[in-house]
Amino acid sequence: MLTQLTHDIATMTRRRALAAAAGLVMGLAASSPLSPAQAADDTIKVGVLHSLSGTMAISETTLKDTILFLIDEQNKKGGVLGKKLEAVVVDPASNWPLFAEKARELITKDKVAVVFGCWTSVSRKSVLPVFKELNNILFYPVQYEGEESERNVFYTGAAPNQQAIPAVDYLMKEEKVKRWVLAGTDYVYPRTTNKILEAYLKSKGVAQDDIMINYTPFGHSDWQTIVADIKKFGSAGKKTAVVSTINGDANVPFYKELGNQGIKATDIPVVAFSVGEEELAGIDTKPLLGHLAAWNYFQSIKTPENEKFIKEWQAYTKNPKRVTNDPMEAHVIGFNMWVKAVEKVKSTDPDKVIDALPGTEAPNLTGGISKMLPNHHITKPVFIGEIKGNGQFDVVWKTPGLVAGDAWSKELDGSKDLIGDWVEKKCGNYNVKTNKCGGQGS
Repeated sequence: MLTQLTHDIATMTRRRALAAAAGLVMGLAASSPLSPAQAADDTIKVGVLHSLSGTMAISETTLKDTILFLIDEQNKKGGVLGKKLEAVVVDPASNWPLFAEKARELITKDKVAVVFGCWTSVSRKSVLPVFKELNNILFYPVQYEGEESERNVFYTGAAPNQQAIPAVDYLMKEEKVKRWVLAGTDYVYPRTTNKILEAYLKSKGVAQDDIMINYTPFGHSDWQTIVADIKKFGSAGKKTAVVSTINGDANVPFYKELGNQGIKATDIPVVAFSVGEEELAGIDTKPLLGHLAAWNYFQSIKTPENEKFIKEWQAYTKNPKRVTNDPMEAHVIGFNMWVKAVEKVKSTDPDKVIDALPGTEAPNLTGGISKMLPNHHITKPVFIGEIKGNGQFDVVWKTPGLVAGDAWSKELDGSKDLIGDWVEKKCGNYNVKTNKCGGQGS
């Protein structure tokens, strides 16, 4: 009883103290009110637009954490323009129309200066009209199909000539592949990438009969029939490979079924464009051993920059086993480029920052310096990695230097004469033959 009485007195005392403090704050606020503009001036808000639930959470959650980490590191250095950065995190939940709604909310309600976000191309396409209408900036960190150069978007992931085309070249030259399975999730990135790859393969003399194309929905789990078809296609006496644009959590049952049906990497190698260290973390890698992935970064690459980043990332997440991956590196590069551009123009005004970004350079984690190009893509090295038992990659091939990202594919008739140039031409799809700007990227 006495203990209860003591507790009640202490609680009342705390309440009175809090009430007094609240009254003091109210009094101060009344005597010297902060306008909303002054309050907003205390921080620079950074939008984080990544799926934290649904089929893409397996890939996107870590990108949200990456931006929070980068903001934390930047704030330790004093922030930007003498102000602290503040993350505004939303969850579009792998729901493509919801991406647009959340983007609008970030820009109009939260007043963010920039947004880092999206993974799938369908989510990026969903938000494009919002960024154009409201004139804000999106940094997009994931490999994609190209065929786009928008003024309000900066593409720090790979274009097809920085991932898909080099991967096919590697399989042709090093693995002597003659038959091709183009397997993808059914949306714009796999379909457009496979259209480019099909045209590229045919230009190299591959017959239509030696190309099999297959699409499955997001989250697809029953791979038995499709893998059986792949096995049959690969039994024609010609070396066969799978080029995979399968996205999200559908990858886990896909590789498992390859193992179930006894398909080894030595028989039919798979080269994936959406399977990295994050997707491999915590799953049984036995069915994946020896299969390949094409990226512009691997955690296993030994450079002082990468080793420092991994150490700091694992310390930040308080997890010595937390992995890094390619889209994370793209966010690192994009974030540092944005900071440089803001500090150069001494403003977060979108128009000034957009104009300042082309030509901006930032170190990548593999030992080179990436540069933002006039088409809003960057320069990147390309690596092919073989999956190891510990969920890491052994690099088996790399480009001699950095590759400049092409906004428009040289393989497609409607694109080969187009360039993106937001510096001189002020145009996302300038036709070098007609000397005119027009069509979907303008």
